[in-house]
Amino acid sequence: MTAAAHASVRATMNYSADNGRRLDAYFYEPEPAVEPNPPGTEAREVLIHDGWPRASAFSVDREGFELHDFEPGFASFDDDAAIKSAFYAQIIAYVKAHTGAKRVEVFDHTIRKRLPADLSAQTTVQRPAVLLVHSDYTETSGPQRLRDLLPAEADALLNGRVAFYNVWKPLHARVEELPLAMCDASTQVPEDLLTMNLKYRERTGEIHVMRANPAHRWTYFPGMDASQALLLKTYDSETDGRARFMFHSAFEHPHTAPDAKPRESIEVRVMAFF
Repeated sequence: MTAAAHASVRATMNYSADNGRRLDAYFYEPEPAVEPNPPGTEAREVLIHDGWPRASAFSVDREGFELHDFEPGFASFDDDAAIKSAFYAQIIAYVKAHTGAKRVEVFDHTIRKRLPADLSAQTTVQRPAVLLVHSDYTETSGPQRLRDLLPAEADALLNGRVAFYNVWKPLHARVEELPLAMCDASTQVPEDLLTMNLKYRERTGEIHVMRANPAHRWTYFPGMDASQALLLKTYDSETDGRARFMFHSAFEHPHTAPDAKPRESIEVRVMAFF
């Protein structure tokens, strides 16, 4: 991105149509008789605010996201075993420090890069940035994810507060293209949340996507580097008014330089117990 990128900007966000039908995304070729109802068909130009002037003021329980310093020493992102044995410990410490959680369990990670459109280039770990306004869980799929991962403990843990977070950060270099933007959770209303099926041959999951609403306030942090990380809340079992589902999306920055380095980032997903 150019120097002009270090400011608020107008860019396109891919919202989803509220047409009265359940939205769906297929991870296999559906039968010919199936009429898919895909998400992301409502593109809207929105103002995306530069978050740096207010970086210390954001709250993961109010807006649904925070930005903090992160020790950038780990560099072995091409070594999946090293990520799990060394980097995960940094993530657990980071989440505990900034949420007050008593217990944090990492359950997976994804490295995002600009990849060819060919789906064969994707793996379970390496995937392209997601250009869709979404949040990773719903009131149903959040608890179900916990039951899938910790079946013996799930009932007891669900009697207390459970929150899911993503920790998102650049791998090595500053972000020069495809930055991540967050929608302030306090500017959404329940009617904005739409449920989308994730259809696999062996199972069906669900996430939230979002209908367009001019009240939404979007924020990004231009030029993030490996010494910073975003804490994003994707589910909270509490219903006391704090943020529960924070919507986010990568976006094509209109001032991206032609020779910008391709964005490389990692997001690590955790469950936190209080």
